[in-house]
Amino acid sequence: MAKMEVKTSLLDNMIGVGDMVLLEPLNEETFINNLKKRFDHSEIYTYIGSVVISVNPYRSLPIYSPEKVEEYRNRNFYELSPHIFALSDEAYRSLRDQDKDQCILITGESGAGKTEASKLVMSYVAAVCGKGAEVNQVKEQLLQSNPVLEAFGNAKTVRNDNSSRFGKYMDIEFDFKGDPLGGVISNYLLEKSRVVKQPRGERNFHVFYQLLSGASEELLNKLKLERDFSKYNYLSLDSAKVNGVDDAANFRTVRNAMQIVGFMDHEAESVLAVVAAVLKLGNIEFKPESRVNGLDESKIKDKNELKEICELTGIDQSVLERAFSFRTVEAKQEKVSTTLNVAQAYYARDALAKNLYSRLFSWLVNRINESIKAQTKVRKKVMGVLDIYGFEIFENADNSFEQFIINYCNEKLQQIFIELTLKEEQEEYIREDIEWTHIDYFNNAIICDLIENNTNGILAMLDEECLRPGTVTDETFLEKLNQVCATHQHFESRMSKCSRFLNDTSLPHSCFRIQHYAGKVLYQVEGFVDKNNDLLYRDLSQAMWKASHALIKSLFPEGNPAKINLKRPPTAGSQFKASVATLMKNLQTKNPNYIRCIKPNDKKAAHIFTEALVCHQIRYLGLLENVRVRRAGYAFRQAYEPCLERYKMLCKQTWPHWKGPARSGVEVLFNELEIPVEEYSFGRSKIFIRNPRTLFKLEDLRKQRLEDLATLIQKIYRGWKCRTHFLLMKKSQIVIAAWYRRYAQQKRYQQTKSSALVIQSYIRGWKARKILRELKHQKRCKEAVTTIAAYWHGTQVRREYRKFFRANAGKKIYEFTLQRIVQKYFLEMKNKMPSLSPIDKNWPSRPYLFLDSTHKELKRIFHLWRCKKYRDQFTDQQKLIYEEKLEASELFKDKKALYPSSVGQPFQGAYLEINKNPKYKKLKDAIEEKIIIAEVVNKINRANGKSTSRIFLLTNNNLLLADQKSGQIKSEVPLVDVTKVSMSSQNDGFFAVHLKEGSEAASKGDFLFSSDHLIEMATKLYRTTLSQTKQKLNIEISDEFLVQFRQDKVCVKFIQGNQKNGSVPTCKRKNNRLLEVAVP
Repeated sequence: MAKMEVKTSLLDNMIGVGDMVLLEPLNEETFINNLKKRFDHSEIYTYIGSVVISVNPYRSLPIYSPEKVEEYRNRNFYELSPHIFALSDEAYRSLRDQDKDQCILITGESGAGKTEASKLVMSYVAAVCGKGAEVNQVKEQLLQSNPVLEAFGNAKTVRNDNSSRFGKYMDIEFDFKGDPLGGVISNYLLEKSRVVKQPRGERNFHVFYQLLSGASEELLNKLKLERDFSKYNYLSLDSAKVNGVDDAANFRTVRNAMQIVGFMDHEAESVLAVVAAVLKLGNIEFKPESRVNGLDESKIKDKNELKEICELTGIDQSVLERAFSFRTVEAKQEKVSTTLNVAQAYYARDALAKNLYSRLFSWLVNRINESIKAQTKVRKKVMGVLDIYGFEIFENADNSFEQFIINYCNEKLQQIFIELTLKEEQEEYIREDIEWTHIDYFNNAIICDLIENNTNGILAMLDEECLRPGTVTDETFLEKLNQVCATHQHFESRMSKCSRFLNDTSLPHSCFRIQHYAGKVLYQVEGFVDKNNDLLYRDLSQAMWKASHALIKSLFPEGNPAKINLKRPPTAGSQFKASVATLMKNLQTKNPNYIRCIKPNDKKAAHIFTEALVCHQIRYLGLLENVRVRRAGYAFRQAYEPCLERYKMLCKQTWPHWKGPARSGVEVLFNELEIPVEEYSFGRSKIFIRNPRTLFKLEDLRKQRLEDLATLIQKIYRGWKCRTHFLLMKKSQIVIAAWYRRYAQQKRYQQTKSSALVIQSYIRGWKARKILRELKHQKRCKEAVTTIAAYWHGTQVRREYRKFFRANAGKKIYEFTLQRIVQKYFLEMKNKMPSLSPIDKNWPSRPYLFLDSTHKELKRIFHLWRCKKYRDQFTDQQKLIYEEKLEASELFKDKKALYPSSVGQPFQGAYLEINKNPKYKKLKDAIEEKIIIAEVVNKINRANGKSTSRIFLLTNNNLLLADQKSGQIKSEVPLVDVTKVSMSSQNDGFFAVHLKEGSEAASKGDFLFSSDHLIEMATKLYRTTLSQTKQKLNIEISDEFLVQFRQDKVCVKFIQGNQKNGSVPTCKRKNNRLLEVAVP
């Protein structure tokens, strides 16, 4: 794979404009076109100054690898192309090096990728901070808190398959080195109404589907659940399965994450029991029943579901049933109990389910905080990550109380964003000694005041309406709004006193409209009062408190009769307002970093960019306003050193090296380029450029200059390359000529040498042949003299001994003839010798009778000689084996019928491989000596003749018996106590080991065994006993022999008989004195 190009500046190889501050001209159309152009080239990140715009690609991109992490690590924010890692690195380094607490605010609508962005920020920080076992554990716990919160707080919506239905703010705490110590999580406004009802095409929270899909049958039975989704009214069936989502695998991931975070097993089981109880609450149904007084009363249709819920939670069934049917109202010392009709009973059931799940979620957050909080009390640096719902505008007046609260939070975030952005700009101008210019911008404080004013704000009036006595409805609340807010310029209502909206048909009578910073939003007033009350009947709280389930009981502390508080609990609106105020106060103490997430299409598909949808998000995120605020003074700023380094080639005085201060070099550069003075200003450490056109002009000049420099470099390079090539060719020609001359001289020398050698060889041959002829002549002369002398001497001797010749002729002829016959015999035997195999019995027949004894002796000598040759080939191990086989032959040949079948079987000894088998580790550890035999034998019971499997072990000094299953040693007999081994002469494997009388081992008597390797075991026992005691072990072979069993002597008798089980010998106790073995 080609190495990825490394950019050294945001402006290098830029697709579109990487920083919207530099966009020219700046309007909504060019803004969207720039985003689309970058999106089409997989550039999903774009800057607005220090703000990161992230467009969800709906696909995996190779831009989050460990290599990318290292590329952005410790780099300047504008040094590389826009990336979320650049912002994460800037925030982390500011926290670590400058000791500034940081916060990262991630906003955008559902499906824009906020949750994934927060994961990427946390994963980057985890990757670049310190290492170590303790640090890694903290990082792992922080990262694994996400799957748990996603399972319980995320759901599939029409816009997003993994939509966060709650706001999350996490403070990650670091030590002075920048290593994470722990964290604290805060959650905001869980959408608990989703528990009881989901819009069409959406699902309930993930955990319900994960539990039913991934839990084991045993766990489901314990929680009294079934795997079928259709069995539960709280689960929508049209979107129960999501493409590409494996709920079963995600359930295992969540259980593992809970374990890593620190949940105990009983805590995880308690959480799942509460989830199961919420599921089963939806299956409780009511029927109307009339009372005597004419009032309607509700009764539970099927009490089986109620019974199972009570068993799960440990609540008395009658108590919970009454809580669903009656409501008790307390006022000072009076209690009034009223019945609930069917509609009220269903409301109570759903209210209980929503409160139970919401409180469980809050408990989960607190429990995670206990695990991940920093253990040390030293001063900490903090990085906050805010992942919260973006501005929501639904069509067809579907905006309700939840959207109102969400948009109020976004108004506050926009307010702090504008304030902190202007503050940051102003501080930089003051720091750089640049004159601050007042910036006109829309201040949304008036909208925030409309919502949160303690006297006549919408939330205050909603609380007042909820708390006042009498009939309270959504209509009365809207009337009050029309009275108080009619003249407010950002409030619109058809029923208000303001006549300009009386004929506005786009504004229904049951709605009001607020002009937010992001646009006008129409709110349906229906449900505002109920959702703000968030009322749970006291009877249900008290019933939950009475549960024996510890977790459920802890979730409803107000149900404790000893702590009854008649004061009305705070409303949902007031609680959220306080939470937002706390959040804003927290954010104002930190240095802000912003990530604005944008969803490119509603189809959740890659490569689709819907301009209308993106335009809508750009408006309500206020991105154009952000750009205008950022570039109201100077659009671009850069430190002097990188600025001079980037543009120094545009001036002869600064190129190629500037030796003075960087600021002086930049001043010379800008003067040389004749840039108008009003277009830039010099700060203490940075150059400020007012208009993006000036920057782009510099970039165009730089690009042209780089092309000229590239041409110059090419020219110089080509000249250098040609000169280098010429010199190389010249040098090569000299080397080749030298080598050729050397080769020619060597070849000429070889030819001369070869010719000289040929001439020399011919001369030496001629001289040699001449000397040979002379030597042959001398030799023939000597032979002739010798022959003549021999004949002469022969003649003289024959004359002298002729008179004796006739007398000794017969004897001489006989001796000569005999000598020739013997000589011929030996020569023939040489060619007729048999093979060297000791078992080859072939031998040539004798040619003459008088050589019979010689022939036999020669046969015996040859056999001994080839046996010795054969033995010399043996190794020590083979010699030992043959010695044992020879010993067995001497002991059992022609005595035991089983012996012939054992001849071809090698003696292995260790049949059980005790050293390798882990089953016998305990037995191996108990034996310190070398094991000679390890075999399973059948030990014959002394009482009934039945057999029991035992491990037979023979060592250098002892004979041991051990249990085959457990490996426990049952008996240990020293070899000195073994006196005799008895066996039959038949084809069976029975043998008895006789022990010395009076010895400790003989207390229970002799042993009677049966084995498939009798010959080997008896032979090795005989040799080992002989080696250790220097005495031969008595081997008795008889079909009847006596065996000592405790105090009695029993006769073991072997008989021939037909066996029921084939060819296996059987042993049977006939009486107290006779043990009969039937051999086939």
